[in-house]
Amino acid sequence: MAKVTKLTFAVSALLAANSYATMNIQPDPQNPTGYVVSRADIQAVEAAKTADPMYAIWSKALETQPNTIVEAILPGKADNPANVKRVERVFPHAEWDFLTQMAAPEYTYTRFLRAIGKFPAFCGEYTDGRDSDAICKKSIVTAFAHFAQETGGHIAIDNISDNPLALEEWQQALVHVREMGWAEGQEGYTTGCGQNDWQNKRWPCAAGQGYFGRGAKQLSYHFNYGAFSEVMFDGDATVLLNNPGLVADSWLNLASAIWFFLTPQAPKPAMLHVIDRTWTPSQREIDAGIGYGFGTTINVINGGIECGEQNKDKGQPVNRIRYWEGLSSHYQIPIEADEKNTCWQQLPYGSLNLNGATDVLYTNWDGNWKYYSDRPGGASFECELVGFQTAYSALVPGDYEKCVTNFYGSHANWPEVRVVEKLDPVDPGTNPGGNGWSASKVYLAGEQVEHNGATYEAQWWTQGDDPANGGPWLLVSGTPTEPPVTEPPVTEPPVTEPPVTEPPVTEPPVTEPPATDPDPSVFTTWIPGSTQVSEGEKVTYLGKCFIAKNGPGVWESPTQSNWFWDEISCQ
Repeated sequence: MAKVTKLTFAVSALLAANSYATMNIQPDPQNPTGYVVSRADIQAVEAAKTADPMYAIWSKALETQPNTIVEAILPGKADNPANVKRVERVFPHAEWDFLTQMAAPEYTYTRFLRAIGKFPAFCGEYTDGRDSDAICKKSIVTAFAHFAQETGGHIAIDNISDNPLALEEWQQALVHVREMGWAEGQEGYTTGCGQNDWQNKRWPCAAGQGYFGRGAKQLSYHFNYGAFSEVMFDGDATVLLNNPGLVADSWLNLASAIWFFLTPQAPKPAMLHVIDRTWTPSQREIDAGIGYGFGTTINVINGGIECGEQNKDKGQPVNRIRYWEGLSSHYQIPIEADEKNTCWQQLPYGSLNLNGATDVLYTNWDGNWKYYSDRPGGASFECELVGFQTAYSALVPGDYEKCVTNFYGSHANWPEVRVVEKLDPVDPGTNPGGNGWSASKVYLAGEQVEHNGATYEAQWWTQGDDPANGGPWLLVSGTPTEPPVTEPPVTEPPVTEPPVTEPPVTEPPVTEPPATDPDPSVFTTWIPGSTQVSEGEKVTYLGKCFIAKNGPGVWESPTQSNWFWDEISCQ
């Protein structure tokens, strides 16, 4: 199955600190407008950007078992996975029956065990001294408190006609397998389907399907069905997009809820890591009242509607809290002193201003639009972590490379990039020492070449720019020698006619206005490869005058760049 595995973090401290990688970017020999980069360079940059240990923890939490193993799980089976055996011990079949007496028949204990078996981190083993059984039990009870709100019967205990067994409302989870009012065969929740955007390229809607709420978590909308399908079926989004009914009629009805329980929606943490306290709230979260306890799991699920002072008495959060308190009391779940069951004292995550926060981690990649002077066109050829959903996840192997190559076309005007295992060697130059300038070679900032008896240093990425012309090249030593100019011989045709003597013509003298040189106190004489100026400075070159713009440190020849220079009057 598609596994999200640990990322490799072997990268230099300098790279991690500066988040600025040395990348060898070469023209693509197969594409005259494209470039190639090596997979090793791409992986090194990705590793530097995800070096925080939390990325490895998130990835570990989302590892999955193959479906062949999952679908062989049965209650009491000797070869059940270790985390399934723990669930059978701390939450046996009898407890499932106790909480599901009103549940739809599509929800069974076997499917519950299979949903858990898919994700080894749920009720997994902690080797650092934490109580694995206690965390498992608390995770299950937390999940059931939310099940009771999302899919519960919500029937009062004294309503004997509708609740003849006098079940507590926290015993009424999993009543609905499909969103009320919807049935298979109905189209719905297709907002955004068919548009020419990255969401439809990655998760294309299927004709005639409805993506309304299904399962214990009431999974909704095509982008959620597609993302969940990729986790369940080896990266294949189309399985559930073409057959969303599986989320109601198979063990996926509970697996979708476990997946949600384990998946961070950065900056929101995964609910598991709130419960097991792997997550540490940032200072801005603490300032916003967000900390440990059941209340933060409400904020993760539906904070924009259910958290904050204005929602203190709202039905949904009040119900969730009642269900959690009833369940935690029945199962004797201890509540730590720093845990809060409520979230009315918390800012919803959607209202939390995290701009500029350095202790908040994100899990989606988007194009890095910063300017890099040593790379073609100033493009970064890198992606960066952002706090909104994109086509590329930092927790899915291969997504960083897809982001750099713009696999789903989500970055407009992005360079055409192809990733290769190994870059072809470039022409080392034409002089015997291997350091002569070559028009075919790519040079990066800081590289030096010899050309016409002088040494030049590249100021940014360049290919084909003659160092003698300046531009990206700075003269660092020596005096360039001009190559000899050989004029072709001029052959005059023989004169066969006798010379004709014309009377002399006397032209009136032409008086030219005196030439006015530019004022040297205003205009600097610009010398290719040597002169440096800042924005606003004026230079004269080849009899014309220019003013520098978009500085400082302008190197480009005034006659070659409209980006760095404007031509002006010399007066």
